[in-house]
Amino acid sequence: MADVTETTKDMTETAKDVTSKPVAVKKKRHKLDPTDTIMSILTYIVYTFFAFVCVYPFYYIFINTISSNDLSARGKITFWPKEIHFTNYINVSHIPSLIGAFRISLARTVLGTLLTVGASAFLGYMFTRETMWHRKLWYRLVIATMYFNAGIIPFFITMKNIGLYDTFWVYVLPTIVSPFYIVLCKTFVESVPKELTDAAELDGAGTIRTFISVIIPVIKPILATVAIFSAVGQWNSFQDTLLLTSDPKLSTLQFTLYQYINQASSLKALVNSTGNAASLAASLAHAATATSIRMTVTIVVVAPILLVYPIFQRYFVKGIMIGAVKG
Repeated sequence: MADVTETTKDMTETAKDVTSKPVAVKKKRHKLDPTDTIMSILTYIVYTFFAFVCVYPFYYIFINTISSNDLSARGKITFWPKEIHFTNYINVSHIPSLIGAFRISLARTVLGTLLTVGASAFLGYMFTRETMWHRKLWYRLVIATMYFNAGIIPFFITMKNIGLYDTFWVYVLPTIVSPFYIVLCKTFVESVPKELTDAAELDGAGTIRTFISVIIPVIKPILATVAIFSAVGQWNSFQDTLLLTSDPKLSTLQFTLYQYINQASSLKALVNSTGNAASLAASLAHAATATSIRMTVTIVVVAPILLVYPIFQRYFVKGIMIGAVKG
């Protein structure tokens, strides 16, 4: 009997050792056919070339801004900077009212993006609720504005009649409701399981509470997508400054730099012909060329918005793909 007991214990310990030790599983390496290998290589080559085509213009502009202005004007800078300096950026920072214009652009981008994202998400959610009064009618009316536009003059008259002309809010309020962003949010909300909202309503949550506590945390990818689109549009816009404002204090960074680019080409000729140009213009004429100024201005305008994209990039692809699945 003792022998049987000892044998049983030995078998139990052996079983424990077998189960405790991980079993090494050899991974089978999938051998690619020569055709697959060639296609993979071609794919890498094509995408590498495509990435180079996308990145090189920005790189080219940047190395020209920090290289010798004379060499840059003669087209001698192609792949590597020469005679590196940062005088162009110092000169551009001396543009009058640049700080004020930057604040206006930053304020309209941040405030306009927040309001646009909030309105698009809420309307997209409301258009999915069957209890909304005539929701199909309102949704169709919103979509109709994507295809019909009254034009610049009626828009200008409307802004002036409602008191938005020559105010900061003319940058923000007209862009809050965007049909395209509403469609993206509505499509994304429709992919959210209905059981989540039903459970919230059974717990006594109202429309606003359900939207804030349930919908917003779930639809973050599409909110990030809308935020990128809206921020880029707000930051790059300057036509509304040209048409709807006359106060220099309301000039945006893009509009100020746009004016400066137009003046840069004739800056030296103006100094040589009159000799009475402003001290800023004279200093820029001696320190930089029209080409270097244009390129420096381009970097100043593009760089801030390029820094925003990596923050939302992980949400961007998911949001835009889900928003494009259903219509």
